[in-house]
Formats: sequence, C-alpha cells, structure tokens
Amino acid sequence: MLFFEVFRSEPGAQYAARAIRLQKDFPPSAASCAVRTRPGAKSGAEPRLSGMHPVEHQIQQTRREFFNTTASGLGALALGSLLTQEGILSAETVAGADPLLPKAPHFPAKAKNCIFIFFEGGPSQMDLFDPKPKLNELNGQPLPDSMTKNVRFAFIRKETAKLMGSPRKFAKHGQCGMDFSDLLPHMAKQADDWLMVRSLHTDQFNHHPGQLVLHCGRAQFGLPTVGSWLNYGLGSMSRNLPGYVVLNSGRGTSGGASLWQSGFLPSTYAGVLFRNQGEPVLNLKNPPGIPMNLQRKGLDTLMELNQSRYDQIRDPEIASRIAAYELAFRMQSSAPELIDLKGEDAKTLEMYGVDRPDPNIKASRGGGPGQYKSFATNCLLARRLVERGVRFVQLYDTNWDHHGGPTENLEKHLPLKAKDVDQASAALVKDLKQRGLLDDTIVIWGGEFGRTPMGEVRESTGRNHHIDAFTMWFAGGGFKGGVTHGVTDEFGFGAIENPVHVHDIHATILNQLGIDHEKLTFRSQGLDFRLTGVDPAKVIKPIMA
Repeated sequence: MLFFEVFRSEPGAQYAARAIRLQKDFPPSAASCAVRTRPGAKSGAEPRLSGMHPVEHQIQQTRREFFNTTASGLGALALGSLLTQEGILSAETVAGADPLLPKAPHFPAKAKNCIFIFFEGGPSQMDLFDPKPKLNELNGQPLPDSMTKNVRFAFIRKETAKLMGSPRKFAKHGQCGMDFSDLLPHMAKQADDWLMVRSLHTDQFNHHPGQLVLHCGRAQFGLPTVGSWLNYGLGSMSRNLPGYVVLNSGRGTSGGASLWQSGFLPSTYAGVLFRNQGEPVLNLKNPPGIPMNLQRKGLDTLMELNQSRYDQIRDPEIASRIAAYELAFRMQSSAPELIDLKGEDAKTLEMYGVDRPDPNIKASRGGGPGQYKSFATNCLLARRLVERGVRFVQLYDTNWDHHGGPTENLEKHLPLKAKDVDQASAALVKDLKQRGLLDDTIVIWGGEFGRTPMGEVRESTGRNHHIDAFTMWFAGGGFKGGVTHGVTDEFGFGAIENPVHVHDIHATILNQLGIDHEKLTFRSQGLDFRLTGVDPAKVIKPIMA
C-alpha cells in the first residue's frame, strides 16, 4: 500500500524515474534473473528454490511478486534503496538494504558530523587550561587529608604526595577572556570558537578502562563506541567512504581496536582504520591481474548468494557483509583520492603545519620521524572526510601520560606534545569555519582523564592519573563558543560547580546530532542497551547555542 501512495506523489515519481535510470544503467545479469523449476513440474509452473519449505516458498513468492509488480529486477532494489535514503522506508523494510543508509533523527539536529580528537594518556589541565594560583602558592606542601580520603590513585602514594604548581604562564584570550597556557598559542587565537568544560569527572583511573568509559560508556569489552552508536542511529551520509573513520598518529592507543569496535552492533557500524599515506586501507587494491570488470562480476555473484541467504534468515551480519563488499569496491577510487593532498593549496597546508619539521629529539613513545606531519595530516584529512559526508571521524594521538619517566617527562615532553597538536587543532576549527562546515560539525578535544595537582616523583617529577577533575574542549555543532563551563577547586582536585560526568557528554553529543540518548537502544542478550547505560545522564543545556 505504501508503494502505491508513494507513486501517486510528485517525489515518488522522481524516485521511480531514478530507479528506472539505474536499472537501464545497471541491468541485472542473466544469473540474477535465473530461476529453478521444481523437478517434474509442468511447463509454466511456478519456479521454486530447491529445498524450500512450501510455506517459506509462498512467503518468498509473495515478496517477489510485490517487488516485481512495483519495478523489476535491480530497479526494485534501487527504488527501495532510494526510498530508504529519503527516509520514506526504514532500512529494515527493504530486504538487503545497506544498513548505513541515512536514517531520520529523533528530532531536528544541530549537527551532522563529529570529529573526536582523542589524546591518549590524559593531558594535564593544570598546565594547559585551568590555572591555579593557589596551587602555585602552596607548591611543595602536602594536600589536606580531607581531600584524599577514600580517593584512589593509579601510582601516587597519598601519604607522601606534595602539591605541585605549574611553571606555565597563563593569559586570557579572545573577547571571552578564556584561559590558555603559553603552550597553546594557536588554540588561544581561536578562543571565541571553543567551549571549555573544566568540571569533567569519570570512573576509571587506569588508561584502557578509562578509554573504554569515554568511548563506550563503561569499562567493559564488547560494547559499541560512540561512533558505532551514531552510525547505527543515523547511518552514513557518504556512499563511497565508511561512516566511521579512524586515524592514528604516534604509536597507537593502548586500547587498540577496542576503541572503535561495534561491540554487539552489526560489524558494519565499526570504525575503519585509515592510514594517511600509501595505501589508505590495507588490502583494498584490486589483486594484480584481475581487471575491474571481472571483479565486479565476482562481487555481483557473491552479492546474489548473500542476498539469497539474507532473504531466508534475515541475519543482519549478512546485510553488513553485502554493504562491506560494495563499499570496498567503491573505496578503491574514493579512498586514494581522499588522502591525496595535491588539490589543497599551499596556504591551507601551511595553516595546518603539514610540512613542519619534526623536533630534534630521540624517538620516544609518541615521537619519531614524521610525528608532526602525521597529526597535522590527520586533522586536514578529518576536514576532507566530513566534506565527503563521513559521519564520525576519530583521531588518536599518543604520549600524553606524563608521570615523570624517561619518555613521559612532564617538563620536557608536554611542551613537545603541545607543539605537535596546537597548530593543527586550531587550523581544523578555523578551516571548518571558513568553509561553512563548523556549524554542522562537532569537534571534540580531550583525553580519558586529567592529571593530579600533586607531583609524582620518578626520574623527574610528573603528575599521576586523576579522574575527579579534567578538561575537554568542544567547538561547532550547536555548542556555544567562547564559554567556560564548570569550576574546579583552588587546587584543581575536584569540581565544585557544574560537575559533568562522561555520560552527560555522551547524552549531549547525541542530542546535538538529533538523538535522544534514552531512545537509541539495541537489544542484545535479552537486554536493551544504550550508550549512556542505566546510570543517570543528562543533556548539558547551558553549553548549547
């Protein structure tokens, strides 16, 4: 009935015309049209798939008749796909429809895409964004027992810990008067575009569990990440690139692929790891000696087999497999074009600092040849990805774990890491804004937790992991610019005004993209799961534009 109503409408006629054009351009192969007749059946008898139960056959036959009377062959599939793209049919309505086709949000969205720049290790908020004059004044003194009671730390010994002020110089920037240390001069110039949330807290004080909480909502393996939930809830706006792309700089995260997994969601919603040079996706190229047309025929045959099986059992992983094969085929041209920066003008490359020379230091956990170029290139690629409709772009950068060891020296390595990311991070926001993309794109900047106001003595003095107060940055996507949200105490130990949990951040990000975090669920093992879990979570309305 829905199809007849659609065809009576003006848009419906347009969709039908497009479907017919697709059918002419891509006619079904002989194999796809072939049917099998029951052995011994009379001429003209109904064809039937061998071994099919009569009831199942009737269901399949009714389904075939429905599609065949609407439009035939691949034209019907094309029509179904187009109707799904336009939100007239759900992806589940069309057999074998691409699970990444765009889906309607719960309510009008303020953003379409999200770029999450994640700094593994926990950037030190007291040395970058949250100045504490009192902490500097009491440098070297013990923290009051009342503040450390029942508080757990990863390594530091509370009974011997001493307060440690910051050697960094802070100044206020922009019309908003936002605080930045001298380590972030480029980001400071964009002060009026940033939203700074100073009062974050989380649940896990070790790296991998903390990363899982930030990405998945809980410190548990097998849960979908933020990007996977968004692709599941909204689909992808790109037909030639994945809806969820991951880029690494440095050594890679300690959490690895668990930070871009799809968990119990179908695998099509997982992040796809890209490289910023060479072959962007490993094993994507056509094998030597196999022409494109032959590969296309092979994929068509494989799709027919997968489609047949999907029609029988409706396993979403089969739909994911079909979509993955087709996307990989299209990516053979789109992915190399994405990482080819020849079309970018010299001014843009200079703004990001793509060709900056590396610092003259011995390679460490986050160092080595090409480290500055790698992060800058990833930021530029992030802009290029959202331009092409990619829903969620995840950037990972490492070596922010500054305890005080030989490769994690707060005094030496924090300035190097800040110089690594400062210019490109600011350039990304500026570039998006200049191109009219920032309003539709959320940019997130931060790590899994913060650092302690007490020093941790190893080979040098650094800071330990801290979950009770840390800072993250946001820009674009319906967030207020030039606003600082939340206040920490005079030592930077805990939030005293507008505390924000990681779950609140998740709920707010989903909200900006048009999703009610309580309604975005997936049933697994008899339970309805959601990103924000069962713990209280709220949308942070004061930070919305």
